[in-house]
Amino acid sequence: MKRYLNPDKSKWPQILERPLFNAADLTGRVQAILDEIKTDGMSAVQKFTKQFDGVTISDFAVTEAEITEAAALLDDELKAAIETASKNVTDFHASQKTEIKKIETSPGVVCWQKAVAIEKVGLYIPGGSAPLFSSVLMLAIPAKIAGCQEIVLCTPPNKEGKIHPAILFAAQLVGVTQIFKLGGVQAIGAMAYGADPVPKVSKIFGPGNQYVMAAKQLVSIADVAIDMPAGPSEVAVMADDSANPAFIASDLLSQAEHGPDSQVVLITNSEKLVDEVESALTNQLAKLSRMEIATKALDNSVAIILNTKEEIIDMINEYAPEHLIISMDNYLEVAERIINAGSVFLGNYTPESAGDYASGTNHTLPTNGWARSFSGVNLDSFIRKITFQEITKEGIQNLGPVIEKMAAAEHLDAHKNAVALRLKDIEDS
Repeated sequence: MKRYLNPDKSKWPQILERPLFNAADLTGRVQAILDEIKTDGMSAVQKFTKQFDGVTISDFAVTEAEITEAAALLDDELKAAIETASKNVTDFHASQKTEIKKIETSPGVVCWQKAVAIEKVGLYIPGGSAPLFSSVLMLAIPAKIAGCQEIVLCTPPNKEGKIHPAILFAAQLVGVTQIFKLGGVQAIGAMAYGADPVPKVSKIFGPGNQYVMAAKQLVSIADVAIDMPAGPSEVAVMADDSANPAFIASDLLSQAEHGPDSQVVLITNSEKLVDEVESALTNQLAKLSRMEIATKALDNSVAIILNTKEEIIDMINEYAPEHLIISMDNYLEVAERIINAGSVFLGNYTPESAGDYASGTNHTLPTNGWARSFSGVNLDSFIRKITFQEITKEGIQNLGPVIEKMAAAEHLDAHKNAVALRLKDIEDS
């Protein structure tokens, strides 16, 4: 990790800069693939699946027999773990439901708002070196609670044309309605445009590599909504002398092993703690199966020592991390002052991996500083809110003159007339 000791505030943006890649060439290649899928449909999907995944698939839809087989392949302990996580995620997201409240804004004028589920949603679940079956829970459960009628899941096949059994088990457990052996840009294109039997959806959710992310952003311009802009995963840790260095190292590495372009940041007021964390990183890194990936990610990572708690809080709010761990003795007080973060983990015994899997909160979060303006996936991500208003004769008599005055000031005569006609009808009756 690169180390910075009390850097000047003017240098913070440069120090906290995310690892970037040149997207210009990537965008052009992804757009060409999407254009072909939009024009040629399933034939283009099959072509690119063979080209990029190295497998020829004639029928992309997963069968009931494949789902049954997947359940039989998983050990009982893993199935029980998935079921426990599913319950916690369900409980947390179900608590986000809101009641309809009718408000009388003035006598005879009643307004209310109703939540309506998006009818068709598409979920993209990565399935490469790390098949993210946990993302099935994070996306499908709130979609089901919201009341989405069709929940379509796409995930890449392996070289044998199969899907990891844990993904299939989780999908059937939480009510996914259709599953397809389909990954990459071709999956995003199929869900955005429709490629029989893959239906066109109204909104696409889920993480993916830089090609998938580019595809999501391109189709969102004119064809389909997406959950949020996203980039490589990241974590920031705020810590003082009360923190456990081994715990911090494990949290940094749990994020670093996601990919070589992941970023981990440690901000503290203790240089001694940085020394201890770096020692723990060395010891723990050597034992990881994804050591090479995590090592590359650590090249993008920084440790920053600042003088005061106030400076640490200011830096975190400027960075706006996807995941934030607060390992400080007054973590609840500090947390109250955090305004830019995707998900926050409090105290020494709250690892970031709890949120990734089983605490109940959602792990699909804004990265690359988007936490300044985006929330993580939640129940509202799967619904639209429609407003209603009902005005009685008394109500239009009370409010009508206000509307007429405002419409006249904007020179919108038809708007004024829509009220005037009703007021005259009441007067004449």
